[in-house]
Amino acid sequence: MIYSVRITERAKKDLTQLPKSTAKDIYEELKALAGEKTPKKYVKKLKGNRKPSFYSLRIGNYRVILNIVDNIMIIHVIEVGHRKNIYRKY
Repeated sequence: MIYSVRITERAKKDLTQLPKSTAKDIYEELKALAGEKTPKKYVKKLKGNRKPSFYSLRIGNYRVILNIVDNIMIIHVIEVGHRKNIYRKY
């Protein structure tokens, strides 16, 4: 059971602005998360009543805001950023 990872244009732009080693680590973590049977077990659900729910994946000082759709097996990456700034929108 492999999930498909979709990355928004905003997240792609965020990744290009990060140091190359950090961006590589994020891509590897997303690839590992996509290979899990239950990826929600490895992320933190963000508080709020949003439908669909947003999740946060922690990679060092950076966070990946994403949405996981189980019925069609997609991990949708919304935004990537430093932990001090990323949660302000979510």
